Amino acid sequence: MKKIGKFLIVFFILNSSFFISFADPPLPPSAHGSEGNSEPRGAPIDGGLGILLALGAGYGGMKLYKNRKNADREEEKLEGE
Repeated sequence: MKKIGKFLIVFFILNSSFFISFADPPLPPSAHGSEGNSEPRGAPIDGGLGILLALGAGYGGMKLYKNRKNADREEEKLEGE
């Protein structure tokens, strides 16, 4: 029981230190634009996301095609015997 307790303590300490080490620094004051101290806008992700989805669908289709092709070959091989 003591081993489990020690393991859990070490696990939670290491796990929490991981999240603490990636804390974001405060935003610098914005000196540009007429809006004053507004937060900077993020970059758009719609173009890259569409490309990744298309590539993922193509890769999945290729794997599906190859798996079906191999299954048909194995089925023909079993019928030929």
